[in-house]
Amino acid sequence: MADDRMDRIAAGVARFQSEAFPQRKALFKKLAEGQAPQALFITCSDSRIDPNLLTQTEPGELFICRNAGNIVPPYTNHTGAMTASIEYAVGALKAPDIIICGHMGCGAMQGVMAPETLAEFPHVREWLNYSRAASLVVREKNPELTGEARLNAIVKENVIIQIAHLKTHPFVAARLSVGKTRIHGWVYDIETGGVLAYDERAGEFIPVAEYYGGHVGAANEDASKDRKLKK
Repeated sequence: MADDRMDRIAAGVARFQSEAFPQRKALFKKLAEGQAPQALFITCSDSRIDPNLLTQTEPGELFICRNAGNIVPPYTNHTGAMTASIEYAVGALKAPDIIICGHMGCGAMQGVMAPETLAEFPHVREWLNYSRAASLVVREKNPELTGEARLNAIVKENVIIQIAHLKTHPFVAARLSVGKTRIHGWVYDIETGGVLAYDERAGEFIPVAEYYGGHVGAANEDASKDRKLKK
C-alpha cells in the first residue's frame, strides 16, 4: 500500500515535468533568476491547507512558512527555523505583507486545549506552549464555551497571539514602524472555504471580502483580464 502511494506521488512529478512545466516554462525561467514574493504566508502544517490554492496565487508569489499551529515564537537570541525564515523574508526579501493563517478544527489547537493528551509527544507539547495564552484568554473571556466552539475560539485567539509575537521580531518591527510591511490575521474554514480576517479596530474576525472591501473586486477584475490576455 505504501508503495502505491509513493507511485502516485512520483507519477505526479512525471506529469509535472511532461505537462505542467512545459506549459509554464517562461514563468519558471523567470523564477530561476530570483524571488520577490508578495507576502510571507505563515500557516499550519496541516496537510489539508494549500496556501496557493486558497489564495489562487502563482509559484513565487508567496514565501510560505508552515508549522504545527501556525506559531511564531517571540523573538529571542535563540536561532530557530521560524525566526530565521521571518528574518530573511522581511529583512532580505522585503515582503510587504505578512499573513498568519489559522484554520478551524486545528489539531494543534486541540492539543493546546487539552495538553494532557500530549504526554507521548513532549516536543509537540513544548512547541504548543507558544499558544498556551490563547487557551487562557478564551477561558477568561468565554468560560461557558465547550467542545468545537471553544476550539475554534482558541484558533482565532491563537492568530491574535501570534501577531503579537510577530511584532517582537526586529525587521518586522522596523518595517511596521514606517508602513513598509502590514500584518494580516486570517482563519480558514476547510469545510466551507470561508476565510475570516482579523479587524484589529473592531476586535473581531470578519469575512475577507468584507474586510478588504472594494480592493477584492478590483483585484478579481484585474485577474480576469490577465486570464483573458493569456488566452
